[in-house]
Amino acid sequence: MCIMRLKINSVAFRLLTLAVCICPTPLVLHGEYRIDYSAEVIANAGEGEFAPYYMMSNRHGILSSSKGALARGRLWRPMETEKRFSYGFGVDLIAGWGSSRAYLRFSEDKGTQYIGRRPSPAWIQQMFGEVKYRGVFLTAGLKEHSSALLNERLSSGDLVESGNARPIPEVRIGFIDFQDIPFTRGWLQIQGEISYGKYTDNKWMREHYNYMDYHINQGALNTYKRCYFRTMPSQPFSATFGMQVGASFGGETKWYANGKLDKEQRFSKGIKQFLKMLLPMDGGADYYSGSSLGSWDVMFRYRLQNDYTVKAYFQKPFEDGSGIGFLNGWDGVWGIEFATNCAAPVRGAVVEYLDFTNQSGPIHWDPDDHPGTGITGRAEGADDYYNNHEYNPYANYGMAIGSPFMVSPIYNKDGMMMFLYNRVRGFHIGVEGDIINGVSYRALGGYRRSWGSGYYPLMEPKSDTSFMAEVKWDVVGIKGLALKGQFAFDHGRLLGNNTGGCISVSYSGDFKL
Repeated sequence: MCIMRLKINSVAFRLLTLAVCICPTPLVLHGEYRIDYSAEVIANAGEGEFAPYYMMSNRHGILSSSKGALARGRLWRPMETEKRFSYGFGVDLIAGWGSSRAYLRFSEDKGTQYIGRRPSPAWIQQMFGEVKYRGVFLTAGLKEHSSALLNERLSSGDLVESGNARPIPEVRIGFIDFQDIPFTRGWLQIQGEISYGKYTDNKWMREHYNYMDYHINQGALNTYKRCYFRTMPSQPFSATFGMQVGASFGGETKWYANGKLDKEQRFSKGIKQFLKMLLPMDGGADYYSGSSLGSWDVMFRYRLQNDYTVKAYFQKPFEDGSGIGFLNGWDGVWGIEFATNCAAPVRGAVVEYLDFTNQSGPIHWDPDDHPGTGITGRAEGADDYYNNHEYNPYANYGMAIGSPFMVSPIYNKDGMMMFLYNRVRGFHIGVEGDIINGVSYRALGGYRRSWGSGYYPLMEPKSDTSFMAEVKWDVVGIKGLALKGQFAFDHGRLLGNNTGGCISVSYSGDFKL
């Protein structure tokens, strides 16, 4: 007999305890009390070392191996947004098996060798509690979040919070939805959120890092914040615009060179650092403490007759002043979306162009940083999207927290903890619709070409072509039962040649107390 134990990081355990505390357990109830549930079995198989790109991306990091089987069970109570006060909670458990992949590792006694790594046999995907009062909510624990702006089913992914990686245990507060700004008579609305959490992938990082070059951080904290404004949504034309930022701070970083520990540094994560990460307060080095990545976001929506909607949007990435000041050319996500709420052969479609090739190079000289040298010329650069010279890449358990379009570190079989191919451009297309009553489809496809990064350029560019076709059957006559099948492939030197299929059976419903 084998007994599996779930180990939870101490900080994560405190957050989960807080989640239980803020949600009162219904011991004495008046009226009906509803609990939703779902159960799902997922099996995938294919050729290659990884599941095909579109099969593993933007599904919160649950699947990455080329072969595997998962069982998933969820239980939750959603908040009732129409009530002044409401609360909710949820738990989501996953267990199963996934095929292994070999990653390079160096040690002084054994030298360099490839060691097989496979996903954990069981983990807590979600466990959270939340409350709301009027338009403000508070959530504590592990909870999945997706893009607040883009279509998570058809888009390539949000630049800052895409739903591509596993959730991070956190405390999050914000507006439950867009709220009217006083004195604007509903013509202008605001939505915003702020969160603080802690990475729990320390062990994953230690097991996948090569201990040869670059650096690794352990014990870092995470923060996310956004602020969006929207014009009156009841009008045919509406615009949404704002900014979002994700960041890492704290922990201890060790730098390695040629297999030797070169230096190490412990970073502050006290209350002052929390405030600095919320809003930089002074100049000098303190201004950019921690690792920050953000985007300027704009979306224009026009509602046509017959319930059709057309959207045009872009997200512009930034890591420093050049990005914030729109000095990085066409870098970003540029997309158009068509959607309708009616059953139709084409119910939704997205076309996106993505470009991240206008980053400045690794040479950086700012005379303001070196007073007294007499050199007045400037060579400002050192852009390196999703990477940082002190912290881990912008990823969780190897999967990009932002857009998976830039190849996630989990693909780096050489054990480098960074985004090696972030100088990349390409396009993405997504389409979904209905075939017959109860049967729907979804298709995703795209192409990308990468020149490596500014610090690790490729001698020859690498490209990738990926595609996925999905068919879902909501079984007529058995409410809540659904069967889904997927076929996908990757072709090219960027991700490798991966081909595979995935089938799943799910059942969802609710019970009342």
